Amino acid sequence: MTTSDAPAEPTRATRLEEEGEIAADYLEELLDIADLDGDIDIDVDHGRAAVEVVSEDAADRSLRRLVGREGEVLDALQELTRLAVQTRTGERSRLMLDVAGYRAARKTELVAVAQEAIEKVKTSGTAVALAAMNPFERKVVHDAVAAAGLSSDSEGVEPQRHVVVRP
Repeated sequence: MTTSDAPAEPTRATRLEEEGEIAADYLEELLDIADLDGDIDIDVDHGRAAVEVVSEDAADRSLRRLVGREGEVLDALQELTRLAVQTRTGERSRLMLDVAGYRAARKTELVAVAQEAIEKVKTSGTAVALAAMNPFERKVVHDAVAAAGLSSDSEGVEPQRHVVVRP
């Protein structure tokens, strides 16, 4: 196999794994500074490095401080972690960060919201506008709408940017 025949995907996978490792190092330092206990899980999900801070003790709610009200602290921490990765790699990161399962639970809630909007659009034949959402939340809704065979757009300006589901 010549160099031009070599698949590019292993290089991409390696790069995403490296992003996850850099993020994990950054987050471990943060946990030490904040005196919080947590383990770091690294994965690659939908072409992105995915990092989650988890607690061994399910009853331990101390990591919730890293989530904040409606995920605001988590959003900021994700951006800081992406910047730490970018500083080390020189490339923009699309890394997804979850803490204590917050994003996973929120994703389940958002799919339910999307399904409700999908049903309203199918029944009425008219567009349905949803409440303002952050980029992560909008992406989850867009994916659910596309899977249902409908279309959706984001409208408005942050922080009032929202999804409109269309027939």
